Amino acid sequence: MGQETSNKLTDYWKDHDIKKESEFAILTNIIHQEWAGVPVKEHKKLKGLKTQNLRDHMSEAELIFTALAELSTRQIAETMAATGMPENKVAGKKGGGIARKARVDLEEKTGRSVVTGENFLPPGRKKISDE
Repeated sequence: MGQETSNKLTDYWKDHDIKKESEFAILTNIIHQEWAGVPVKEHKKLKGLKTQNLRDHMSEAELIFTALAELSTRQIAETMAATGMPENKVAGKKGGGIARKARVDLEEKTGRSVVTGENFLPPGRKKISDE
């Protein structure tokens, strides 16, 4: 489900003048920074990852908040008909902000941080060191 949400967002961007790989990375990082409070690079460092995909090592909560941020970003971008980098950056900040508010609220209620250094893998996947 989370990957489908992410794909819908990148499809939107492709159709709205986001073409370069670097632009996708910048927008993704803006959304991540907004919801998680740390950029992608820092989140990977927190988990001890180097070249591995961050998403593959996220907790259930991290995945859900990422999906919420991406869904919110896409819906905001669609509503404002965001085209190009400047407009999609605005949508990304707003979408990530929605997920940040939800994350902070959950953290206040549980006393636990959503963004964690713990390394999670989906069922059936081996840890990198086991391969």
